[in-house]
Amino acid sequence: MTALPAPGGLERLSVNQMTVRQLSLPELADGCARLGIPGAGLWREPVTAYGTAAAARLMRDSGLRVTSLCRGGFLTSADPAARARAVDDNRAAVDQAAALGTDTLVLVSGGLPPGDRDLPGARERVADALAGLVPYAGDAGVRLAIEPLHPMYAADRCVVSTLAQALRIAGRFPPARVGVVVDTYHVWWDEDAPAQVARAGAEGRIHGFQLADWTTPLPAGALNGRARLGDGCVDLRGWRRRVDAAGYRGPVEVEIFNEALWSGDGAEVLADTAARYARHVAGE
Repeated sequence: MTALPAPGGLERLSVNQMTVRQLSLPELADGCARLGIPGAGLWREPVTAYGTAAAARLMRDSGLRVTSLCRGGFLTSADPAARARAVDDNRAAVDQAAALGTDTLVLVSGGLPPGDRDLPGARERVADALAGLVPYAGDAGVRLAIEPLHPMYAADRCVVSTLAQALRIAGRFPPARVGVVVDTYHVWWDEDAPAQVARAGAEGRIHGFQLADWTTPLPAGALNGRARLGDGCVDLRGWRRRVDAAGYRGPVEVEIFNEALWSGDGAEVLADTAARYARHVAGE
């Protein structure tokens, strides 16, 4: 892939670490700084491997904002002991987010436990677990951002499939504590999503906005099938305008899981991502 020159108009751009997972954390920080990308969303596993304090110092010294930390969640176990362990792990994620200087911890709820067919019950367990986690996160200055995933992930990864479902859970808690992530890859298909974005904005619950495009055919499992901005059928600029109209003024984070991108030159992928963001997302 030939990298395009990085353009201007990147003031709100954040590149999620998974988009260029082949880059080390120092390489990501250096690349973002050179291209004028002001922020990055980080993942717990590579941050832990690098060292949380060292990662925080690296990002700070590079002049970069950590826009989010992925991920917490996986709170659907029907076994109370297992769910308690999950809540403890989420507390550790809150601590890590606070140490990195980000106020947003992204939550993926978790799928159905083996043999379970009760989706509403699983969602209720997520809400119950959050009730014990919210005060801890609030004391640390970290918001919990529930991310609905496309329904194809409901069985094994995320029983929260729509913004409406995410907002029903978030609505039990103060907006400054629990909100939602609007991810175009997961919600672009939902005819109710625009109304839910407006609702989330009015309630002050849009805590994150992520971008990826959708192409077909999807690879087997579709987990790593997210497409580069502009390669698919999602009206990316339209979604950015919609989220802006709802009052969101935060970072716009590009999060793409794609094996072909991961096999390419990370610096080129980063520059291409910035160029595509300017072409397909930024501006009027």
